[in-house]
Amino acid sequence: MNTTIMTWVERRGSAFIQGRIGPNRVGPLGLFQPIADVIKFIMKEDTYYPHVNKWLFILAPALSLIPAVLALAAIPFGPVIQIFGYQTPLQIADLHIGLIYILAVSSLGIYGILLGGWASNNKYSFLGSLRSCAQMVSYEIALGLSIVGVIMVYGSTSLSEIVIRQGGSFLGFIPKWGIVTQPLAFILFWIAAFAETNRLPFDLPEGETELVAGYHTEYSGMKFALFFMSEYIAMFTMSCLLATLFLGGWQFPPGIHELIYGLGLSTNILGVLHFLSFFIKVCFFLWCYVWVRWTFPRFRYDQMMKLGWKVMVPIALVNIIMTGFGLRFFL
Repeated sequence: MNTTIMTWVERRGSAFIQGRIGPNRVGPLGLFQPIADVIKFIMKEDTYYPHVNKWLFILAPALSLIPAVLALAAIPFGPVIQIFGYQTPLQIADLHIGLIYILAVSSLGIYGILLGGWASNNKYSFLGSLRSCAQMVSYEIALGLSIVGVIMVYGSTSLSEIVIRQGGSFLGFIPKWGIVTQPLAFILFWIAAFAETNRLPFDLPEGETELVAGYHTEYSGMKFALFFMSEYIAMFTMSCLLATLFLGGWQFPPGIHELIYGLGLSTNILGVLHFLSFFIKVCFFLWCYVWVRWTFPRFRYDQMMKLGWKVMVPIALVNIIMTGFGLRFFL
């Protein structure tokens, strides 16, 4: 569902930014266009070339999609609600190491991209997969280091616990969200999230003008659609992490929190409102993906790698030192 909606948002959003109309024929405002796309992918010829490694060629798209889906299991979408008298958290698995689990599982997606390029037996696809591997490994380091400061401040790797500890406020109106306590980590994580999902301005693995669409050049039909879906699901996962770690997750801002809880609503209605709060934050970051893609030009490959290794990693290490210093002497 996320992929289906985001394909429409991407098209309409790019048209809005570029002063075009966008899809407007299939359904009102082109809302049924994603359904037409699904039918097209299902009906499109599924080609196999003689030079490919057939089994790895088939396996690669699944290896990209499955880790992206599994990472969502540890995301807390809301608080605990009651269903038929049972306390039910709006989270598939409340893991004590939820944050580490998401980083570990999402990093496995690189194997699908690498195998897709190698199994295609195409030099352009292979070059695209190698670029993607180098890019994702480089920015995973900056991504992981940026999270260390959040773990130090909130003292947990459980995502639900981190959300709960972001409740309350400083001075009665400043939320205890990660964007306030770890603003530098927020910026680093957000930039690294673009590179992790191969989105502009870091979409060098799929730079059409250079690599003939990169690692998925030889793919067609539903196998190409699986690569396409894995990218959008990864975008959704990163947006959920940004909202969870830095915008309080399903928590309301301080003023709104007191207002809503003062109405005396039931637990389930509060749970729905908390979910909507989380959903709005996630939608904001998803829209930023579209906004950035159609606003900024693509980096050169050497510029992208220098930014990751020579700028973001050192800044992330400095942030860890500053966080430790602040916790030791000021808290």
